[in-house]
Amino acid sequence: MSPELSIILLVLIVVIIAYTSIYPKVAGNDLTKVSMCDLFVSGFVLAGVGFKYWGTDQAFSLILFKTNWFWFTFIVLALIEAPTVFLYSKKHNMKL
Repeated sequence: MSPELSIILLVLIVVIIAYTSIYPKVAGNDLTKVSMCDLFVSGFVLAGVGFKYWGTDQAFSLILFKTNWFWFTFIVLALIEAPTVFLYSKKHNMKL
């Protein structure tokens, strides 16, 4: 499995678990609580990926350019979470 695919799958799994199981129980429709939980979850993902790739010269491809593990993970998180936050806020009547 390519490093890019493993990071994308990790982000997908963590985001799905967070937004379907953890956030509804812990944060509900409170934007501040969701944001705080999301900072923790994003930090968890970045720490996990960093633990594996920190100090390596592994390059990650983002179609138009190559980058390091941090920016690849950060951008993938943003791209996957943006629609997820929108759907979560609609389902839970959360004001953005």
